[in-house]
Amino acid sequence: MEKIEINLLLEGIYRQYGYDFRNYNYSSIRRRIWHRIRIEQVPTISALQEKVLHDPKMMDKLLSDFSINVTEMFRDPLFFLAFRQKIVPELRRLPFIRIWHAGCSTGQEVFSMAILLHEEGLLPKTRLYGTDINEKVLQKAKKGIFPIQKMQQYTKNYMRAGGKRAFSEYYNVINGSVQFKPFLMDNMVFAQHNLVTDRSFNEFHVIICRNVMIYFNETLQNHVHKLFYESLCANGFLGLGDKEGVVFTTHANCYEEVFGTEKLYRKLP
Repeated sequence: MEKIEINLLLEGIYRQYGYDFRNYNYSSIRRRIWHRIRIEQVPTISALQEKVLHDPKMMDKLLSDFSINVTEMFRDPLFFLAFRQKIVPELRRLPFIRIWHAGCSTGQEVFSMAILLHEEGLLPKTRLYGTDINEKVLQKAKKGIFPIQKMQQYTKNYMRAGGKRAFSEYYNVINGSVQFKPFLMDNMVFAQHNLVTDRSFNEFHVIICRNVMIYFNETLQNHVHKLFYESLCANGFLGLGDKEGVVFTTHANCYEEVFGTEKLYRKLP
């Protein structure tokens, strides 16, 4: 009965709002549905479904539950160090660079990439695209304002990622928060994009999607890998999270490892 109710809820969300969670990892979705049920104090999943289908505000709450917004500046610093060492030399050869951060949440990793590219002299010729399914987190990303309490950890990450300056040079402290300097945002574009239902919107030299597909089932993972492969230019680069990879996907033979332990791949012709 529980699985029937969950399937009906997800089908209803897809038909009413266009968000397709039907191929998300079942145990993860189930856990988040029950989390919302406890908060709303409704007796059943079907009761939650009635609220969600008739109240867009309830849908917004559930969308926030389903959207995993765990991120930080220079998250997994060795990934950014490997990018600096292995990918940046390849990007120097290009006249213009397009990088897509898919599932960017509140944008910390997009700002991290902007800082890295600035230090390597590549930011002026790069366009950074940050996308997410959740419009609310994108509004936060567009402001470039983050909690000051996080700066100590972010500074440590930055240094481990090969940072070349004082991290504090890149932001100003305003009313107990930090705002990153405007020049970092000159070539940034944040937009809503659904990896499940939306198509590619450009051709990219780099696509980074880290710790997003761990919440998808095998069918959806293969769907997203197809989207990424078709969106990458010839010899483009793909960066994944530390628990992700291409080995067991339908596109396993479409890439070569650039830095295996940090899940950086190059698209094969």
